[in-house]
Amino acid sequence: MHRRLALFAVLAACPAASLLASEAQPRPRHKVSAATLFEALSKRFPVRGGLAGLLEVQVSAPRLLLLPARNRIGAALLAQLSGAQLPGAQGGEMDVVFALRYEPTDRTLRAHRAEVLDVRWPGLPPEGMQALRSVLPSMTRQLGEIVLHQLSPAELALPDTMGFEPGEIEVADDGVVIFFRPKPPR
Repeated sequence: MHRRLALFAVLAACPAASLLASEAQPRPRHKVSAATLFEALSKRFPVRGGLAGLLEVQVSAPRLLLLPARNRIGAALLAQLSGAQLPGAQGGEMDVVFALRYEPTDRTLRAHRAEVLDVRWPGLPPEGMQALRSVLPSMTRQLGEIVLHQLSPAELALPDTMGFEPGEIEVADDGVVIFFRPKPPR
């Protein structure tokens, strides 16, 4: 009888124990809104590039893309293409995504390592699309790092006194969350 009672108590406690074990210690965090990210990204445009008189691309009017599944942010960009081989300006769209990192020297959240995901250019002849694809990598390198947000001393004060520093960055549906981690021992 005592064995059954002990077994019953253990089985009843298992779900509660697993819930307690999975409940992680809450960490300080700071959320950067989608509006703040869009404003910072917009300041980098328009961007111009091309191939010396043959092809010119002007990229403008970004729309913010938040991709939580890939932990990336991006922009849907509108582009105008013109050049000697193309009669009149051609318009199209492209999606560019960025990785995120925190720069401790100036307390900034930065987008870097731009990658072109997709190019949509209705009516562009194959030779124009080939020329455009050859220009895109250098144009994305020209973007460099984009400062999306600078954490203020006030935003860092409480986590700092608790012994935390910015660490993991997660993209959410409505912005970016910077999680703080314990500072390494000195």
